[in-house]
Amino acid sequence: MTETLERPTARTTPMTPIETPEGPPRYQALFRTLLTMEVPEGYRAEIIGGNIVMSPWSKGYYLDVMDALVEQLMPRLPEGQRVSYAPFLFALPGQERAYGPDIYVAAREAFRTHDRYIDGEALTLVAELTSDSTRTVDWTDKLPAYAKASVPVYLLLDMQELTLSVFASPTPLGYAERRTYEFGDIVHLPSPFDCDIDTAGFGAMPGKEAEGE
Repeated sequence: MTETLERPTARTTPMTPIETPEGPPRYQALFRTLLTMEVPEGYRAEIIGGNIVMSPWSKGYYLDVMDALVEQLMPRLPEGQRVSYAPFLFALPGQERAYGPDIYVAAREAFRTHDRYIDGEALTLVAELTSDSTRTVDWTDKLPAYAKASVPVYLLLDMQELTLSVFASPTPLGYAERRTYEFGDIVHLPSPFDCDIDTAGFGAMPGKEAEGE
């Protein structure tokens, strides 16, 4: 008796489609690339001005500033909101942008998803800490984009100028309100927070002069 052995057929694992936010085809293609690309250690990737842009993560001493801001925001959050600096990508398809904010306040409900991005419409507050490599983007790209996306409050901590600018009342043309404070001042946050933040120590360098990036 002769047995005929059948060659096993190759099994293919079905590809899991990469979910992207609604938007123009080019934006969706960029988003798919961003979600699948290998980002070098120590860098983050965002979609800025129609391109994928990589920038280095923050300097270590920025964490003290971020901790101080998050701790003060925590007891003052609107109902149903959360505050964090965990790395998440927020999609702003109307602006063809995708940002990973340094600090954000957003609706808890928005994180109940299997997607690897969060809907930017969930944002209530964003805080960005500038660096030598991100300062221009924080001021010229993110500032108008967050306003057009109707993010109620944008905090821009200029770590080079040692100032905190509070932007509020977003409109399609930009934020209608701006107030700038020096580090060390008591900063008032408008609605929906309506609280004061102490910025004492925000500009302090630990031990030695900052190293160039």
